[in-house]
Order: sequence, then structure tokens, then C-alpha cells
Amino acid sequence: MSKLTQQLRHAWNTFIDNTDNKRTDSYGGSYGGSYGLRPDRVRLTRTNERSIISSLTTRIGIDFAAISIRHVRLDDNERYLETIQSGLNQCLTVEANIDQGGRAFKQDLAMSLLDKGAIAVVPVDTSVSPLGNGSVDIRTLRIAEVISWFPQHVRVSVYNDKTGEREELMLPKRSVAIVESPLYAVMNEPNSTLQRLIKKLNYLDVIDEATSSGKLDLIIQLPYVIKNETRKQQAASRAQDIEDQLKGSKYGIAYTDGAEKITQLNRPAENNMLAQVEYLTNMLYSQLGVTESVFDGTADEAAMLNYYNRTIEPILGAVAEALDRSFITKTARSQGHSIAYFKDPFKLVAVSALAEIADKFTRNEILTSNEVRGIIGFKPAKDPKAEELRNKNLPMVDEGEETEPKQIPEVKQVKDQKKLPPKELT
Repeated sequence: MSKLTQQLRHAWNTFIDNTDNKRTDSYGGSYGGSYGLRPDRVRLTRTNERSIISSLTTRIGIDFAAISIRHVRLDDNERYLETIQSGLNQCLTVEANIDQGGRAFKQDLAMSLLDKGAIAVVPVDTSVSPLGNGSVDIRTLRIAEVISWFPQHVRVSVYNDKTGEREELMLPKRSVAIVESPLYAVMNEPNSTLQRLIKKLNYLDVIDEATSSGKLDLIIQLPYVIKNETRKQQAASRAQDIEDQLKGSKYGIAYTDGAEKITQLNRPAENNMLAQVEYLTNMLYSQLGVTESVFDGTADEAAMLNYYNRTIEPILGAVAEALDRSFITKTARSQGHSIAYFKDPFKLVAVSALAEIADKFTRNEILTSNEVRGIIGFKPAKDPKAEELRNKNLPMVDEGEETEPKQIPEVKQVKDQKKLPPKELT
């Protein structure tokens, strides 16, 4: 049996091989549905798109995607040993599916998680069916929205790249990675700070639309008392006449009688809505650990460290934990397999401080010279010494040379002693 035939026989697809959701129609020779925009792309809720929340979610998603998440092997002390080149690691670093690379998949994951509050990471293509099987090789992943919750199952809405449509599937909780946002109480609760801010922003949009709607809001004071029906009809006719004059005039000019008085009411209404929006925005930033300097790029090292520790790291921990408990079996976990994330500590370091840091890391035998060159962006040196983990400031000792210091011979002190006469023989 050829290798290709063996791979096809041991392949499984969520949409096709799942008997509970098996499709009965045939694709034939059609390419599928066509769209002007990518149908698999994350779509924020309508209230979030109309406010500044979309920029906040996008910023967090970009910073989350910049951190590497890998399938790794740990030693007995749970320290990083090596990266496992598995299908899951391929999805997290290179290509998650036909539409998304590893970085786009992670950004989609973070933005969907913050917007929905809880999402499911669904393995679409696997080596064997994950339903009832322990160890499977994951080949593609998709982000799904959780529609309904059941005791042992979830109904999710996930994009099917075979048909080009979103479909609802009923899947066991054990076969998907369910991630709940650690910031759910701040961003997704009905009366949370974010939801209150969204309501205030929507109210502010309504006021702005009413102010800039183009209405004149005029009150015409006529020179007679309007009490009977005849006078009311005359007043309505007069108002319609002025409206027709303004509408038909090229420059919006109308004439009135000398005894008539016109009052315009479309002055901006004074309210404290903007102050409330600013207050809620500052409160949201403080609860998320985000500052204005993070968005405009002027944050110092302390502010960025606080942002990563209070905002990005909790989301990374929740995602890594969900992937580990769902896609890493107990047997593989006993062999050291795990999901870990790695942040580049040199991204925020200035060039002026990088030289001193490189010297300390190489001198204390933490990094080799070639590892430092890789961080800077240079090609590795061909010198074998560049791969050695040693202090370059110390003299190199040959293998045959004794490493222990030579002992200094004892100095014998010569004392003047009187020669004694030989003992007499008895």
C-alpha cells in the first residue's frame, strides 16, 4: 500500500465524516459560493464596530498574535526542552487552514474571544476521528462561535472551506478546545464597563446624527392669535410656504412678513454625555491594564510590561491551557508534551542597551554568540567557537592541559644545628 493511499484511508474531516451532521448533497464540479469579502474573517458585533472598542480589540489581537505558541516537550522539571514538529505545531506557527496562517489564526482567536466572551477551537481535518479516539494528528484548525451549551456537547457555528458557508455542528466538548475570556466580567457581562461604554457611545451617535441631520428647527411667531381651526390652517400654510421657499431656493433664502418673528432652535444641546464617555473609557483602560501611550506607541518599558502582564498574559494562559487539556492526551503529557508560549524579551530593548545585554548573556554562559546574532538579525558565524556556550573573556584551556593549579613545593627551612659528637660504642 502506497503512502498516499494510507494517508487518505486514515484521514478524517469534521464536516464530511461526522455522522450527526453528514451532508446529503454533492458538490459536483462547482467551485462553491462566491463572496465579495472573505466570509471566514472575524466580524465584530455591530455595536463594537461603531465605537472605539474595535480599535482596542484589534490592538490586543495584534499583540497577542506576535507571541509564539508552540507544541513543545518539557523535561522532568517542566522546563522547555525542544519544539515538537507535529501537525498541531504546524497549525499554530505556519498554517492553521487554507485561509489563515499561524499569525492570522492567533489574531482571529484573540479578537473573537474578546468580542464573544467564549469561543471554540475546532479541529476540522485530522488523521482519524477525534470522537472516541485518544491520540489524533491535527491538520487544520478553525475558530468557531459557541451557539448553544449542553452538558457534554456544544453547538458551534464554524466556517466550512469546502462549501464557503458557515455551518452549525454539534460536537463533544472533549473534541474541541473551549476558551473563555479571562476579561469576561469586564468586557462581556451585560452591565460591565465595556457594555456601559458601548451604550453611551451609541447614545452619543444618536445625538450627533440628530444635530447634523440638516433640519432648521424654526419657530415662526405669527402676528395673530392661533386658537380656532381657521387660524391653525393659515399657520400651517404659512410654514409650508417658507419650507417651499427654502427648498426651492438655490442658496436657501426665504422671505417673511415684517410682523413675523423667527426663532431658530438647532443650537447644540448641552449635556454631560461626553464626560461620561471619557470617564468610562478611562475606567475600562485601567481595568484592562491599557494606557493611551500603548496605542500611540509612546509607552515606556514599564508601561508595556504592565500591559503584557495584566492584559496579554491572562489571555495567552487561557488559550494555552485550553489547547493543552483538549489536544494533548494524558499519555503525551506524561511524556513531556505541552503547549507553551514564548515572548521575545528583546523586542522592546533599545539598540544602545542591546550590546551590554548581549555581553552579559554571553559572559554568563546563557546564550551563544550565534544565538545573539540571530536575535539581532545577522546570519550565524561559521566559526565553531560561536556555537560554544562559554565565557569568551576567560582563556581557553586545552583538553590535555591540567586544569588544577600547580602545587608550590614546600620550602624547607634550614636551621643551624650544632654537630653533636658520635655516640660512643658501648
